[in-house]
Amino acid sequence: MACQEYKWIIYEKSGGVSKIVINNPAKMNALNEELVLEMRDALLDSQKDDEVRVIVLTGSGERAFCAGQDLSNFKKEFSAMDMYRYLRDTAYETHRLIEMIEKPVIARVNGHCVAGGFEFAMACDLIIASENATFGTTEVSRGLLPGAGGIVRLVKTISVKKAKEMLYTGARISAKEAEVLGLVNRVVPQTELDNAVKEITDSICNIAPVVIRLAKMIASHALEIPDIDSALALERTAASLIVSTEDSKEGAEAFLKKRRPVFKGR
Repeated sequence: MACQEYKWIIYEKSGGVSKIVINNPAKMNALNEELVLEMRDALLDSQKDDEVRVIVLTGSGERAFCAGQDLSNFKKEFSAMDMYRYLRDTAYETHRLIEMIEKPVIARVNGHCVAGGFEFAMACDLIIASENATFGTTEVSRGLLPGAGGIVRLVKTISVKKAKEMLYTGARISAKEAEVLGLVNRVVPQTELDNAVKEITDSICNIAPVVIRLAKMIASHALEIPDIDSALALERTAASLIVSTEDSKEGAEAFLKKRRPVFKGR
């Protein structure tokens, strides 16, 4: 079901899944500030909609998930302070929303996923990629630096040595290498990409929504809380509270009666 009309993205919701498509195929789905603001608006709508269980972020067509920032008017449009404001406000808020929204966000990566596109993919909870996908911090080869998490998230995800190699050379890696490095969850042929994403979204939609929300919250915060005892306290508190929910009781009853649970998000 199509939702609000946007200029730079396509936003649809169906069967518990919202889909945000970066829709700038003429420029390999390159980013601009208006596009990122539209993404943020769609994410906030998905967050508020109790029917949405999982969010899929992808790019239009098969050539690119996203090729990064549109550089066509880069010199003319951006001063240092303009760029800092964009990165501090629009980019930072949208990337952190992906990480902290109480619903899983899956990057469906088709084709090139580089520079700012790579930053968005790394902010997602899961990445499902086609075999023709490539990944890289290619902005360094243009005399630029990643500024929306491309350095920080990369060194937190893979080995520092490999991250530095990618950052120092701007080289792209294949989907298969990204999978080996732990950047990508699954790599499939292009023709099977939609089925692979659907398999995961269906699985997520079959889990109690409160379980997903709390699991994401704990997993995300565990990476940022330096004290393991504080992280473990958060985990056991959530695990204790969840037993009082209707869905928890339904799950236990369904297990005992050997039937499939029917979760209602309560």
